[in-house]
Amino acid sequence: MAKIFCVANQKGGVGKTTTTVNLAAGLAKVGQRVLMVDLDPQGNATMGSGVDKRKLELSIYDVLLESASVAEARVQSDKLKEGGCSYDILGANRELAGAEVELVEVERREKRLKNALAAVDAEYDFVLIDCPPSLSMLTLNGLCCAHGVIVPMQCEYFALEGLTDLVNTIKQVKANLNDDLQIIGLLRVMFDPRITLQQQVSEQLKAHFGDKVFNSVIPRNVRLAEAPSYGVPGVVFDPSSKGAQAFVNFAQEMVARIQAAP
Repeated sequence: MAKIFCVANQKGGVGKTTTTVNLAAGLAKVGQRVLMVDLDPQGNATMGSGVDKRKLELSIYDVLLESASVAEARVQSDKLKEGGCSYDILGANRELAGAEVELVEVERREKRLKNALAAVDAEYDFVLIDCPPSLSMLTLNGLCCAHGVIVPMQCEYFALEGLTDLVNTIKQVKANLNDDLQIIGLLRVMFDPRITLQQQVSEQLKAHFGDKVFNSVIPRNVRLAEAPSYGVPGVVFDPSSKGAQAFVNFAQEMVARIQAAP
């Protein structure tokens, strides 16, 4: 049975897409079967996984509107196969922005993704969902089918405020739509240990959230930032870089957490 995780944070620019594609590649590298779902109309996770969003014949849009199944819409990337980190991709493009409007009057609209993923549940170990920064019908679809939320966050003051909003959102969804939903963990990203404020915020996180803070820390890394322009995750682009190694370590930590869970 696949473990389904949303990568979410209501604050923009915190590295959600970078986290999603690199965790997917890292999990694939350590032998896990992975499906990456792009729920953001910008399609950055799709492009960052080596798939041209403009050439998609079927996308997550078709799956949500039930005109295609996950098995029909998913694709693979030759670039990922060459890098030895191949995972399946349920891509997104601009069409997805229209799904918000089209789903408004549909019955059980927030459960569309959950129903679609149930058909391929046995084929994967992990399903990772890249959510848009806003709390929209798309994000709600992701949260309704997820077992938990991975929260990438920078160690700075405003990130703590955004985290409070996200925790409240997760509580509401858990109470009303998805009893399984919980925060799996907080991932510190773009971390620079030379900055005193980042160290202070990191300590605050650990003091408040305890073991919900992942041991893995993703450093601020130029190679991770360069990778999307080549259409691959940093784990594939430069496997020897500190950022790539940190994501592989994070993938191993995720697998260990899941195996240790009751």
